[in-house]
Amino acid sequence: MPEFMTLAYAGQPVWLWLAFLSFIAFLLWVDLGLLNNKDEVVSPAKSAMMWAAFSSLAVAFGFYVYFGYQPDPQFYNEPDNLNQQATIQFATGYLLETALAFDNIFVIGMIFTFFAIPPKYQHRVLFWGIIGAIVFRAIFISLGSAVVNEFTWVLYIFAAFLVFTGVKMLIGGSDHEMDLNENPVLKFLKKRIRVTEEITNHNFVVRKPHPVTGKMVLFATPLLLALVMVELVDIVFAVDSVPAIFAVTRDPFIVYTSNIFAILGLRSMYFMLAAAIERFKYLKYGLALVLVLIGLKIIWNFLLYKELHIVPYLEPQVSLILTITFLGGSIIYSLWRTGSEKKVAGA
Repeated sequence: MPEFMTLAYAGQPVWLWLAFLSFIAFLLWVDLGLLNNKDEVVSPAKSAMMWAAFSSLAVAFGFYVYFGYQPDPQFYNEPDNLNQQATIQFATGYLLETALAFDNIFVIGMIFTFFAIPPKYQHRVLFWGIIGAIVFRAIFISLGSAVVNEFTWVLYIFAAFLVFTGVKMLIGGSDHEMDLNENPVLKFLKKRIRVTEEITNHNFVVRKPHPVTGKMVLFATPLLLALVMVELVDIVFAVDSVPAIFAVTRDPFIVYTSNIFAILGLRSMYFMLAAAIERFKYLKYGLALVLVLIGLKIIWNFLLYKELHIVPYLEPQVSLILTITFLGGSIIYSLWRTGSEKKVAGA
């Protein structure tokens, strides 16, 4: 093995990072190159199967973290049972990132409606959106890791931000809606590049005669604009998700892998949930409680336990159990409540 492959980056050897990225690249190739290489509508059943496959891979990766991963002790508060801590943090981070990204489904659906993207081309936009998400999350997480592990006090800012965001969600709900008509990025693109309103195939750019010169030139299609907006949405949501995941774990490898598995799951279940997103309208309250919980956990473990030594250490499994309870409870309540409302409306 070349020497540079054994060098450490963010607490893990380079070969491990490359192995994970190669694995994700293989999954994406299987997705678009084999399973979804035709322009067709992804059925809810196929979407559910894709989500189940990605979720199973996330569970399998969790087993790797428990049995084969070598955690760097500098990223953990307690020196004992590092693999158990890392596994619990991966599971918590995965669930949290999946829940945080849930609002993405609503906004992505709004983007597809705004640009009139035919259902048979939507998977292609989502696929390339994953590529961008992998890159942008790597940048944000690398920067966040450098800051958090150099200046631990930044976690207190994250804690305050998470508690504030959670309370705000409890009081006023989500604030991630996007006015595409007034979006400055979209306005900038339409002024700077040629855009056609027609969608005749799955291409992001097409060659058409210039309206003045008649020469064949490139035009961006609504698919490209939709892709840019999807990437922009992911960046906006990362403002919430990156502080939240660093509040769960400071291990950059666990942060990044839980993020990527959650994003893969989100994109795969889009077609399963897009038509029924209103059935989960109370999920935001469970998520809000989780954000408050994680913010308070930072204060508990870093300030009250580590610095002041006045409380016992709050074990990672406590936050995992509470996260599952809050999210699962809000999902069950949403399905029950919205089901009752539909019956009343039908009567």
